[in-house]
Amino acid sequence: MIAQPGSLLVVEDDDDVREFLAGDLRARGFRTETSGSCGDAIGLLREQSFDVVLCDVQLPDGDGLSVLRWCQQRPDPPVVILLTGYGSISSAVEAMRAGAADYLTKPILDDDLAESLSRAMARRIDGPHLQTAAVGAAAGAGVGDELIGCDPRMEQLFELVETVAGTRTTVLIQGESGTGKTMTARAIHERSDRRGRRFVEVSCGALSETLLESELFGHVAGAFTGAIAARPGRFRQADGGTLFLDEIDTASPAMQVRLLRAIQDREFEPVGGVSTERVDVRLIVATNNDLESMVREGSFREDLYYRINVITLTQPPLRERRADIPLLVESFRERFAEELGRPVGGVDPQAMQHLCEYHWPGNVRELVNVIERAVVLCRGELIRADDLPETLRREDSDVSDLPGNRLKSALADPERRVIVDSLEAHGWNRQQTARSLGINRTTLYKKMKRHGIIAPAH
Repeated sequence: MIAQPGSLLVVEDDDDVREFLAGDLRARGFRTETSGSCGDAIGLLREQSFDVVLCDVQLPDGDGLSVLRWCQQRPDPPVVILLTGYGSISSAVEAMRAGAADYLTKPILDDDLAESLSRAMARRIDGPHLQTAAVGAAAGAGVGDELIGCDPRMEQLFELVETVAGTRTTVLIQGESGTGKTMTARAIHERSDRRGRRFVEVSCGALSETLLESELFGHVAGAFTGAIAARPGRFRQADGGTLFLDEIDTASPAMQVRLLRAIQDREFEPVGGVSTERVDVRLIVATNNDLESMVREGSFREDLYYRINVITLTQPPLRERRADIPLLVESFRERFAEELGRPVGGVDPQAMQHLCEYHWPGNVRELVNVIERAVVLCRGELIRADDLPETLRREDSDVSDLPGNRLKSALADPERRVIVDSLEAHGWNRQQTARSLGINRTTLYKKMKRHGIIAPAH
């Protein structure tokens, strides 16, 4: 049987969740079938074709991995999206590594479902999207040096990395400190035709103006006190390869002038020298500041800004791509368990929930440190909440104690009574109940889940 556009199979053993999802998907115009078990789902998949399968990780006769593996054996496999609670996130991560397109955490939010389906249908039409872009390691790089993510902005970033890697165009990477700008720069280099040559990194903010000038352009013997011998600079060292300038916004006005010429003409004079050197360098620069605002304020040269702002990649902060946190946690856990020789095989649900709900001011860099610490302190095979920093665990309790949250809690019981009374009055028909309450079915479902309201067995 040929699949119709937008044909979906929902595999979920919870009757309420399955009914809600099926109704919601049909309302969106999708042809939707449902199943409550692995065996039944595979039977339906044998009989007809689907574009997308939404499959629960935990099923009464197996798990979502079984359905995923069966789908992958098909000549024209559907796109598989996993449905999971915090308690089975590790299984969802495993499934994504095995080829699943995405996972949604219950209770499933309307916007999350819409975005995931949009990506799934695009993948169905255009072929698989890049979900994990492994970065080839430079000398001394660790096994965990990866770009990982299923967030739409990360997928877009991966695509741009692949696109710009084959050019010599200057790239500007923007993002908060710790978001992984250096990793992205390495990814571009390792995917370019320069990957056999050096990737040279310079942190402009870590050096004084004098030291930065010598570091970038080199110096001749006797150029300054202590310059006993000539020394090539980073531009020379990166000849034929890639030069990555981090924190370029910290460069002084005088240094910006020298950088402009070196970037524009690919030539420079070493400190204290008179002969001009030419190099073939692919330049990547990064900043955690708003360069456009700095140009308006007069603290960054406009001509240099336009010279480096040819292709701009934006690295989103970790707090804005929470769906990626379990993927990153699992990757770093595996990395440090191997490096440190620790028998840590996973993360328990409560700890994972803390990790997913934390605001991560230090972004991925902070997450790396937290997971390394947890692997060291872990006393068993699972990272538990007690293995996480107290500040991370305290954030949730602090939030729950806010006056607004106490008010919500006080109002929760009356709201539950109103919802239950309305459901009973309408024979537990959710469509009619939602209409009578003046809310949509999605909102009603969320409230039912929050209050633990379950439909009586018929």
